[in-house]
Amino acid sequence: MSTVTPPLPYRVAATEPETADTRSVELVPAGRELPPFAPGQFAMVYAFGVGEVPVSVSALRGRHGGPVHTVRAMGAASTALYRLREGDTVGLRGPYGTGWDLDAAAGHDVLVIAGGIGLAPLRPVVHTVLERPAAYGRLGVLVGARTPDDLVYREEIESWRGPAEVGVTVDRPGPGWHGAVGVVTALLDRIDIRPDRTRALVCGPEVMIRHTARALTGRGVPAHRVQVSLERNMRCATGHCGHCQLGPLLLCRDGPVVGYDRAEPLLAVREL
Repeated sequence: MSTVTPPLPYRVAATEPETADTRSVELVPAGRELPPFAPGQFAMVYAFGVGEVPVSVSALRGRHGGPVHTVRAMGAASTALYRLREGDTVGLRGPYGTGWDLDAAAGHDVLVIAGGIGLAPLRPVVHTVLERPAAYGRLGVLVGARTPDDLVYREEIESWRGPAEVGVTVDRPGPGWHGAVGVVTALLDRIDIRPDRTRALVCGPEVMIRHTARALTGRGVPAHRVQVSLERNMRCATGHCGHCQLGPLLLCRDGPVVGYDRAEPLLAVREL
């Protein structure tokens, strides 16, 4: 039986508040360095004395050259990570899991669809496509959130307009909001999708993933060209504890990114 690799010490090089309960943290090695992350992979981030949580990489390289992780304060460990400041030390192990298949997306239109903090694992995809525009077709980015205050990377999203076709919607508008209101799938009607050459990448709550993937396949995008990230209940990252099991899949090992052709029959089973 394989053993869990001990976390390596990483230092907090920079932090950036995203929302009232969400913060991005750039980590640089305090000694030995982990292998590089790929878009869609995740790390186990350990808050000393509290615990560890799985967190997807939200940028492959920050201003100081280290991976960036965006953390929402939800439990004890994630709250401790949210409260990190520059100079603090955490433990990091990884990278784990499957990534977005950007090699298969080469030469295709790339459509990124995110719900809430689900944009975090997709953000490196946007960075990659914008850095290598000749390698891909058109880029579309559709983002949904509960309220305007829940939008992560809000200023950065605006900077993507022009190089990418960008749509943003919220469930409940607040004062000063002049954008779209409603579910993220409604944004699909506002863009031109070429089903025969589109690769769609989707991350968010599972109900949003199901409706979005069905809407895409209903528009002619083949299920195997729709990738989804199912980051549910991951705990050990090594396929041992079983908390992230979805039918035959252990998502920390076989995912979290899987093709919708593989995920669809599993997501259709109630309480699986």
